Amino acid sequence: MTTRAVLGRLARDSRGATIVEFALVLAPMCLIIIGGMNVAHQSYVRTLLQGALNEAARDAAVQNPRFATPGTTLEDRIEARIGQIVGPTIPGGAITVTQQSYFDFSQIGNPEPLMRDINENGRFDRADGDCWQDTNGNGEFDTDAGAAGRGNANDVVFYTATAAAPRLFPAHAFLPISREMRLEAQTAVRNQPYGTQPTPPVLCGEG
Repeated sequence: MTTRAVLGRLARDSRGATIVEFALVLAPMCLIIIGGMNVAHQSYVRTLLQGALNEAARDAAVQNPRFATPGTTLEDRIEARIGQIVGPTIPGGAITVTQQSYFDFSQIGNPEPLMRDINENGRFDRADGDCWQDTNGNGEFDTDAGAAGRGNANDVVFYTATAAAPRLFPAHAFLPISREMRLEAQTAVRNQPYGTQPTPPVLCGEG
């Protein structure tokens, strides 16, 4: 058989073509599967984290909250409670919780309210003698009216829970994303009126 005949026979031979075609689609298919599993896992963890935070925040709104979890502070016990629910889904992960208390819902993320604005520019000017309501009780005008901790009776507590953990599936090996996933949940709950909510004092600048 001549060389030309052999080459012609090889050109007509389609055996093994399926393997070649499968190799071409294997990488994109694996990427789609791994990416989809990562998205599904993150969505599941985010839902668990939000639900666990909502539950813990409601339980912490009473005067003497009781958590059957270890910890020296309420924040530690809330973290432990959320960890019991979310922890098994994020092996090697960590959960942190922060609390900011506000006098009212309207003050979340906002500066302390001005009570007297001398030049009416909408900003606090200490030199003009502007006055503000010291809602966090630190004697200084703050662009965030919140104070660390759970506050007092009838205060609004803004909770932020963060879960950080290695990705369950190695999507970072194929996509430009970090090796660690970081999820956040937030909620705001008003403490029960187990006492009288103290009225914040009004302070003035140097004018």
